[in-house]
Amino acid sequence: MIKPSILQKDKLFSANWFKSYALIAVGTFLVSVGYVMFISPNKIVPGGIYGISIMLHYLLGTPIGLTALVFNIPLTLIGTKLLGPRFGTRTVVAFVLTSIYVDTLYYLYGSKPLVPNEMLLSSIFGGLFIGIGVAMTFKAKSTSGGSDVIAMILQKYTRWPSGQLMMLVDGSIVAISLFVFGDWKIPLFSLITIFVVGRVIDIALHGFTYDKTLFIISDKHEEIRNSIINDLRRGGTFLHGEGMYNHERKQIIFTVVNPRELFLLEEYIHRVDPDAFIAVLEAFEILGKGFKSLTEKVEDK
Repeated sequence: MIKPSILQKDKLFSANWFKSYALIAVGTFLVSVGYVMFISPNKIVPGGIYGISIMLHYLLGTPIGLTALVFNIPLTLIGTKLLGPRFGTRTVVAFVLTSIYVDTLYYLYGSKPLVPNEMLLSSIFGGLFIGIGVAMTFKAKSTSGGSDVIAMILQKYTRWPSGQLMMLVDGSIVAISLFVFGDWKIPLFSLITIFVVGRVIDIALHGFTYDKTLFIISDKHEEIRNSIINDLRRGGTFLHGEGMYNHERKQIIFTVVNPRELFLLEEYIHRVDPDAFIAVLEAFEILGKGFKSLTEKVEDK
């Protein structure tokens, strides 16, 4: 039996194929707007290949888009050789389009910031444009190349988590900008941009939710279960656990509620079992019955 691959290829010239490349075309354009109109004119260095390209632009006068392309091509080739064919045609199209857009916009628009003398606004809105654009390329099953490829290569040899390695790579590039420009404001505003980009990507890909995930351990689990089902009209799951200290069997309630329901449920649990153990976690994304369906999520990509 052939197992389906996590990287599914769309049929050539199908509706999904056109939709994916439209997302890449629009997404890379938004990324380019963020760099040209907000980030580069203020010498903000938000990590990655474009952070390096911006520094080289101010040091040597090299075109930012072309410089990024010169870095991305060998990185992709090395990544493909060391990591296998993870970087498809769409990734190549994405970083080539970004390079073309960036240098074309520089030629047409110039090097003046859209909002002069406002580095904070530029770092925020530059991050907003870049974040939305990158999220659109991710939805097209593409990647932006650059520092994430470096992180994947380093992960192969260090076994460190890729997220930590990406932070290390981008953090190193931001730190170098301090020595290149000799201005403490540059790395500080660059960190703001990196934060905004990350948050925007998360929200664009996964949505924004206030829901909370709850794990409840209580001897009154049946009473709590009845309250969740009948009063809150929520569902949940019983997980079978065992105490680490005395190996006593425990019933663990797993459920998801909104902030108002959390307050009501905590108050109820306090009344029926003040010694209950409750762990409250942020629910980053909830898919399934009673929430947004997985089918709806995938088809909205």
